[in-house]
Amino acid sequence: MRMMTAQLYALRSGERNENRRRPAAVRVTLALSISANLHDRDRTGSHRAGRVAVTRDEASDLLRRYHRAHSARDLDALMRLYAEDAIVFSPIFKTLHGRAAIKRSFEDFFTLAPDYSVFPEDPPFIHEGDRVAEVSTASATYSDVLFGLPPTGHRIEYQIVRLLTFRDAQIVVEQRLYDLAGVLERIEKARVDDELQVASDIQRALLARTRHVGAHFEAVGRSRPSRAIGGDFFEYGDWASGAFGLALGDVSGKGPGAALLGAMLQGMFSMEVDVDHSPSATLARMNRALVSRRIEPRFATVFYGVLAPDGGFGYASAGHLPPLVVRRGGGVERLSTGGPMLGVFPAAEFPDYTCRLEPGDSVVAFSDGVTEATRLDGAEFGEERLMAAARANRALEPTALVDALFAAVRDFAGDIAPKDDITVAVVRIS
Repeated sequence: MRMMTAQLYALRSGERNENRRRPAAVRVTLALSISANLHDRDRTGSHRAGRVAVTRDEASDLLRRYHRAHSARDLDALMRLYAEDAIVFSPIFKTLHGRAAIKRSFEDFFTLAPDYSVFPEDPPFIHEGDRVAEVSTASATYSDVLFGLPPTGHRIEYQIVRLLTFRDAQIVVEQRLYDLAGVLERIEKARVDDELQVASDIQRALLARTRHVGAHFEAVGRSRPSRAIGGDFFEYGDWASGAFGLALGDVSGKGPGAALLGAMLQGMFSMEVDVDHSPSATLARMNRALVSRRIEPRFATVFYGVLAPDGGFGYASAGHLPPLVVRRGGGVERLSTGGPMLGVFPAAEFPDYTCRLEPGDSVVAFSDGVTEATRLDGAEFGEERLMAAARANRALEPTALVDALFAAVRDFAGDIAPKDDITVAVVRIS
């Protein structure tokens, strides 16, 4: 039995090297447990009488017939492979005595996992006398509770070790062990993925509409989170006076925590629309609200600007990257900004700034995921490339301009996945 255990490890190691996409290797304790369990059962004398060794070719043929019948859901063919008094030890169905009980377990399993499959179709195996050990990877979408967790609707992959004892070309003892830690981990991951997808859908619904057109302006925003949900946000606001407000923010961190704080800040901005406060006063109010909630260690950088009907643009910044002004004639300027991040100092002050925009001029606000996008050699996209892309595409309509800036970042980074959320918003005087 010790020899068989050693062979099982060698078999599993070779399989892992041949196909790295499979789940994590079966641990040493798992194989030792299998060997010990079967050895203990052998000592009870169960099924010991009449043992005759099977050749490797015979074992290979029996396993092929088993997998062929299993794939075809052919219960009759499967049952012909089990002795009338066979015993199966299974983590799912516990201990099964006799062919009738084994058949019922297969019927239940085919209902539980209708698309169950094993790869490779002929898994590698070792044999010793009348015993065979087989290691394979299974894949299935479960339709009912498995190991206490509800179905997810996702295919789950996990490893199976089957140790079989044969008599007269039939299975008399079968021990099944699953990589249960891997199964539970994958089921839980699938459940979390579902929840994140719901959160992502909600976040997209909460984000300001992509395009907003007013009497004297057009605004377009777009955000691409680096994960299912992100910490970047943008928000529009129409004032009764005809002014238009744009906020763009970037919350520290990633994932659900950053997304929740971003949604909170976005909601606070929507409440500030048409309130008679300067951009700096609005940021100060939001900063006090954020500090008072003591959300640690979350901070946020925010740019907030208000465009008047006459082209006057007043703005303030809470530690955010300076937006660009792209002039109709081709000039590109960085807006002057100053002020700390939100959530750091209770009494922080945020200076007000102003500039004048003429028809055809655009303000381009962005998050640091744009300028910090990296390519394979580690170089960053940077502000200079962003300015060049904005200048080259300034004649495009705002929606096309935003698309062009995203394309420039994507072409620069190539196949490198973004490290941070990427957000761009453009406001153009019409």
